[in-house]
Amino acid sequence: MKIGITCYPTYGGSGVVATELGKTLAMNGHEVHFISYALPSRLTSFVGNIFYHEVEMYKYPVFDYPLYSIALTSKMVEVVKFHDLDLIHAHYAIPHASSAYMAREILKSERKNSKNIKIITTLHGTDITLVGLEPSFLPTMRFSIEQSDGVTAVSKYLKDKTISNYQIEKDIEVIYNFIDTEKYKRINVPECSLLRRNISKKGDKILVHTSNFRPVKRVDDVIKIFAKVREKVPSSLMLIGDGPERSACERLCRELGISEYVKFLGKQESLVEILSIADLFLMPSQSESFGLSALEAMSCEVPVISSSVGGLPELNLHGETGYIAEIGDVDRMAKYAIDLLTNENKYKLFRKNARERAEYFNEEKIVRVYENFYEKTLAGK
Repeated sequence: MKIGITCYPTYGGSGVVATELGKTLAMNGHEVHFISYALPSRLTSFVGNIFYHEVEMYKYPVFDYPLYSIALTSKMVEVVKFHDLDLIHAHYAIPHASSAYMAREILKSERKNSKNIKIITTLHGTDITLVGLEPSFLPTMRFSIEQSDGVTAVSKYLKDKTISNYQIEKDIEVIYNFIDTEKYKRINVPECSLLRRNISKKGDKILVHTSNFRPVKRVDDVIKIFAKVREKVPSSLMLIGDGPERSACERLCRELGISEYVKFLGKQESLVEILSIADLFLMPSQSESFGLSALEAMSCEVPVISSSVGGLPELNLHGETGYIAEIGDVDRMAKYAIDLLTNENKYKLFRKNARERAEYFNEEKIVRVYENFYEKTLAGK
């Protein structure tokens, strides 16, 4: 198949999943064309059957804002025409599926008696919750989904929310996010030992959180949980990522008197080494359609303490791979963390369960599901 993939090229979960999907599809022999305004962050090495097409943006005096959706549509038309694509896989309904729809209509008018390009839209979460914040997007979002030839969601929660909240009649197939379990596995190399000594000089337990430091991630709750854990269990906290809440979180650490035990590592590329020295992963988010960073931790045998929102309960099995609690219940999350960190036999079992659960979301298995979905959509089934 010749597949076009449109995604945001950033470090966010949707961009990571879209890029890794494209890379695996290429390894399976398909021709993959990425269409975006910048090179996807995970597209770091040359692969013969992966191509990148940049959406060029121009500034015009008459327009206050760049016309990205229009530029993206034009680039889609160009790539489909000159590379004879079979389908466009749009990650996010707005604006990617909207642009794909316009591109398809343009191609219909230009290419009489030729094949009809298929559109597959994957909903990742923010595109759906965005409508709750800005209702004016609702008609466009609903239309883009309904006009797609195939629609997927990254969790059952997201599928149900989309159908019930926005009266979507289109059938939506749940295809979970995935991970390369061979890449994300616990390792023991000199670099890990050195990192652990630098983070935890006294052999303390290490707790980890990864996010974009936005309010929805509730990083302040991570710090409050850690402060309570620290009272009972000698431990350190690693915070990975950066964003608008970082300064406030650093200030909170100083107010709680725990700054010397908290390391702000900023954005990191080599997560496996960091997760390989972690004892527990904290994710008290206010909203998560799936929880890819939690899956990365679980694949490295790190149990997860998370909130019970969105798709997290589908990933993190309460009492097996970690624990879940209500949003903002810092006391309960801290209690669960202390219980795991002080019960060696239970902790070992949870570590084993976390890895086994991660293998359920193995990259090769999930990508095969996508391939089957592509074939079914192309066949018009």
